[in-house]
Amino acid sequence: MTTDRSTPGSQASLREANRARIVDAVKRFGGLTQIELAETTGLSTATISTIVKELTGAGVVDTRPTSRSGRRALKVTLARQLGLVAGVQFGHRHLKVALGDFGRTIVAEQQMPLPLDHRVDTGLDRAALLVVDLLERVGASMDELLTIGVALPAPVDTSTGMISVRGVMRGWDDLHIGQTMSKRLARPVIVDNDANLGALAEHELGAGRGHQDMVFVRASYSTGAGILLSGHLHRGYAGTAGEIGHVQVDPMGDICRCGNRGCLDTVVSSTALLDLVRSSHGDLTLRDLITRATEGDPGCRRVIADAGDRIGAVVAQVVNTLNPQVVVVGGELAAAGEILVGPLREAVLRHTPPNTIAPVEVVLGELGPQAEVMGALTLALQSTEVATDHQTISTLTDESMAGRSRRTPAP
Repeated sequence: MTTDRSTPGSQASLREANRARIVDAVKRFGGLTQIELAETTGLSTATISTIVKELTGAGVVDTRPTSRSGRRALKVTLARQLGLVAGVQFGHRHLKVALGDFGRTIVAEQQMPLPLDHRVDTGLDRAALLVVDLLERVGASMDELLTIGVALPAPVDTSTGMISVRGVMRGWDDLHIGQTMSKRLARPVIVDNDANLGALAEHELGAGRGHQDMVFVRASYSTGAGILLSGHLHRGYAGTAGEIGHVQVDPMGDICRCGNRGCLDTVVSSTALLDLVRSSHGDLTLRDLITRATEGDPGCRRVIADAGDRIGAVVAQVVNTLNPQVVVVGGELAAAGEILVGPLREAVLRHTPPNTIAPVEVVLGELGPQAEVMGALTLALQSTEVATDHQTISTLTDESMAGRSRRTPAP
C-alpha cells in the first residue's frame, strides 16, 4: 500500500511559504484581523492562528484586541522592532517630516515653513535635523531608522536621485539629492516626485484602492500628475511622466520656469490664481483663497472653479491616452472640494469620448495633505530589505523557533 505523505522538507517549505504570505498581507494592508488574513491569503483560520502565534513569539508581528462587525477580533500588525522609516516632503514653502512603522502608522511628524526658492543645503540640513529630533521624541535610536523616502515638487530621475528638468527648483539642479541626504544621516535615501508619491499613497491607502490604473492630479502651488498602470508607478524614461503642469495651454502666454511659453502652470499656479484676485481682494495666500471660496466668496469660488476647468481639459488628454479607471484629485487646492473637483470632472468628461461601459471616475483624494508624506513613507517601506526580503523574515522566525518547529506539526 502506498501512503501519500509530505516529507519534512516539503512541510518546512510550506510553512515558510505560508509565513511569507501572511507577512506580505500584513505589510500590504498595514494591519488585518486574523479573519481578514484568512480571507486575503486563502489559508484556514486555524493555520492563520498557529502562524500568527509563531510570528508573534519571533517578534515579527504584534497583535492587539479590536472589533470586526461588532465582534471581538485580534488585529495583526508588523512589529515595531523591525524598525522605523522616515518620509520627507519638500514643498515650495514648507517642509514636512514623518516617522512611520511597518504598520504604516505615523508615530511622529513635524512641519515647518520654508522661504520660496529655499536653498538646497539649508533644506537638507533642516530635514536631517527634524528626522533626528523625531527619533529622539519617540525614544528611538538612529539604528532603528532603516530608510528615508523624499518627495520633491519636481520631476526626478529615480536612478540618480537628481531633478531631471532644470529650473523647476532653483539651486537644486546637478545635485545627487539622495546621496547628499544619505551622507547627513548615514541611511539609505530614495527620492521621487511628490505627485508620484501622492499617487502611490492614494493607491495603497486612499481613494485609489482597488484600481489598477489611476491618475493622481496634484493641484497645488504648481500642478503635476502621478500615474499608476497595472498597479505600478509609471515614471517614464527619466522621471518626467505626468508633468501636466508643462502642457502648453496658451501659445502666447507667459514664460514658464521650464523655459516654455504658456504652460498650464502659468495659468493655474498659486501665483497666477492670487494675481487674479489681488485687485479685488488684496494680498491673499493660497490658504486664504481656499478658505474664502469654501465660505462662499463668489470671486474666490470663480477663480478656483476656472482652475479646475483648465486642469480638467489637460487631464482629459491623459485620460484619452491611458484610459485609467479613476482620476484622484489631491494637493492644497483640493481642500476646496467640489468647488475645484466639480469643474475638473466636467471638463474631463466633456473632452473625452463618452464611455458607456466603464466611464472614468474623478474623485477627491482621501488622504488630503498627508498623501505625499505617506507616499514617501510607503516608498521607504517598499525599498527596505527587512520589509520585502522573505529570507530576512525566515531567518528571524527560524532562529526563534528552531527547536519548536521540529516539535510542532506543520499547519
